[in-house]
Amino acid sequence: QVQLVESGGGLVQPGGSLRLSCAASGIIFSIYDMGWYRQVPGKQRELVATIASGGNAYYVDSVKGRFTISRDNAKNTVYLQMNSLKPEDTAVYYCSAHYQSSLRNSEYWGQGTQVTVSS
Repeated sequence: QVQLVESGGGLVQPGGSLRLSCAASGIIFSIYDMGWYRQVPGKQRELVATIASGGNAYYVDSVKGRFTISRDNAKNTVYLQMNSLKPEDTAVYYCSAHYQSSLRNSEYWGQGTQVTVSS
């Protein structure tokens, strides 16, 4: 049974920081590309950042220079360090795991963790 469990969300003031974690089980974590997405009510889920199995990272423009995605394959965990948070970063943040080969395409999602940036 595959599980992705996010943690670390909460309420933070503008300019503050949070570190999200996503612990994976039931998959060979090291071969999966991992990602963080976010969603606000009434809007589509949007990509925030991804980190490939090989370690290459990608960020959407709105978070470049403020967020850092990383992974620890020994702990089966992916992180999102969020600094200089803005009210528009408020959303439910979801962790995803994706693996694709010629034989298989697998995608899994966590349950989400709420991040609220407000004074």
